[in-house]
Amino acid sequence: MNKYFVTILLIIGCRFITQAQTIQSREYPKGYFRYPLDIAPSTAGGFAELRPSHFHSGLDFRTNQQSGYPVHAAADGYVSRIRVQFGGGGNIVYIDHPNGYTTVYMHNKQFSPQITKVLRDYQYQHQQFDVDFNLPPGQVNVCKGDVIAISGQSGAVAGPHLHFEIRDTKSEQTINPQLFGITIPDKVPPTITAVGIYQFLDDQPFSEYTSRQFLAAVGAAGNYHLKIPKVIELSGNVGFGISTTDRNSASNNPNGVYSVELKLDGKTVYTFAAERFGFDQTHAINSYIDYPTFLTSHRFIQKCFIPPGSNISLYPQSINRGIINFIDNKEHEIEYVVKDVAGNASTITLKVKSKAFGLPIVKPDYPKTIFHYNQRNEFSNDKVKVIIEPGNLYDDVDFKYATLPIVPGAYSVTHRIHNRLTPIHDKYDIWIKPDVDLGSQADKAVIIGTGGICDSCIYQDGYVKGRAKAFGDFYIKLDTEAPRIVPLNIHDGSNLGAAKGIFFRIGDNLSGVKSYNGKIDGRWVLMEWDFKTKVLSYTFDGSVPPGKHKFELIVGDAKNNYSTFTADFNR
Repeated sequence: MNKYFVTILLIIGCRFITQAQTIQSREYPKGYFRYPLDIAPSTAGGFAELRPSHFHSGLDFRTNQQSGYPVHAAADGYVSRIRVQFGGGGNIVYIDHPNGYTTVYMHNKQFSPQITKVLRDYQYQHQQFDVDFNLPPGQVNVCKGDVIAISGQSGAVAGPHLHFEIRDTKSEQTINPQLFGITIPDKVPPTITAVGIYQFLDDQPFSEYTSRQFLAAVGAAGNYHLKIPKVIELSGNVGFGISTTDRNSASNNPNGVYSVELKLDGKTVYTFAAERFGFDQTHAINSYIDYPTFLTSHRFIQKCFIPPGSNISLYPQSINRGIINFIDNKEHEIEYVVKDVAGNASTITLKVKSKAFGLPIVKPDYPKTIFHYNQRNEFSNDKVKVIIEPGNLYDDVDFKYATLPIVPGAYSVTHRIHNRLTPIHDKYDIWIKPDVDLGSQADKAVIIGTGGICDSCIYQDGYVKGRAKAFGDFYIKLDTEAPRIVPLNIHDGSNLGAAKGIFFRIGDNLSGVKSYNGKIDGRWVLMEWDFKTKVLSYTFDGSVPPGKHKFELIVGDAKNNYSTFTADFNR
């Protein structure tokens, strides 16, 4: 019996060690996918690295600061989806593969001729530039290595590169491509610049009031220590955090790390691993980082404890959600182990002492309205209503509400809905009752908030109703102004015989451009809107013969205000 028990312990121990070394939930096929570019692999962005409001979902392959490189299919398959965005990923193509994975290629300058024809047919059929549609198996088949696009910088990017993803086709979770052997040369261990310590008071939820201190770290070659060594005195429930980045051997760009382990006296109590995540989880970065510190100082501190309402797959393991209770009046060792996906590791160790007192506590005057992360929450009075569905908060919230004076041009007082330092996972409902009769212009009402204009604003049942994506200050305004149309190379009577196209700048003062439609001689033409330059353009494609023609452009915003531009031109 004893020998059997010891054997079981050894097996369990070996499995734990293996998992601790790889920190993966499963193995992925190596050698199945090729690099999507024919240049030496170098990245400007890593998988799951920290970005404002989201985890980065793939690898950003550098293209020598220029567009024009052939983009190759990573394996045999078929084009399953084509997407064109004004911002975001720009020109995007998706390929489904027989092994159950999908590869994604973003920011392309253009697609291959075959894919372009399918795209143009769909755009003209639906008379829309920004489209997103699926293709059936067999319509556009590709072989490994086929050129499917030309690299560029379409969408919301600062410079030319290829954003590359590997997704689970069924679940659509995105997976770290380097786990498939799409590796980057890397002999550089991660850098650790600081550690954080958080003291919780009477089990209060994490917030901007949570007592925190940050200790600078120094070191090199994977070995780090506190800049000012000391034994840290702690008591009660404590959470830890870390500021860390990684570089590889092919680039000086600071990228995200692959894994962070927190150990107490040699035992792992918390693990973060950038293996895979779902796109419904990506905004949970705001629960992973110290969100109040990020907003106030633009500093990424990665919390090594898990809020109770955060359910993302980047946390493969924890004990008590990573929160440690110091009550035994003994000395302990806290160790951080940070790794990149190549296995290079950096460590830093803290000496802590349990005491009967902890860090200085700032005791806020907590209000009585508690929003629970796992319940439907509602706040209302005679002027405002807020509804937050279960799972939209990462932790319980001591909800606060206040009113502020009316701002010039507003049709309501300003309603302070909690504060911007508390993150929220997805949009929530906010209703505001106007303080002024909106009359016949009620359908032009919008809610302006800290995070910008609210989505889906309508006037109904005496309220302006919308969907907000952050807490903050909100008030009602009216959008009665039509969008702007500024012609750049056309006016009535223009001779465009030598021109490559027709160009405009368009914009809107409030609710945003919702639609734009260009026509030549009454026939709809494809107009492309560039996110970076904000230039709307039509490119002459041979369908406009020499002679006199009439151009018409109609631009509308989200509140159905429209502007029209017309001009006769010659070719």
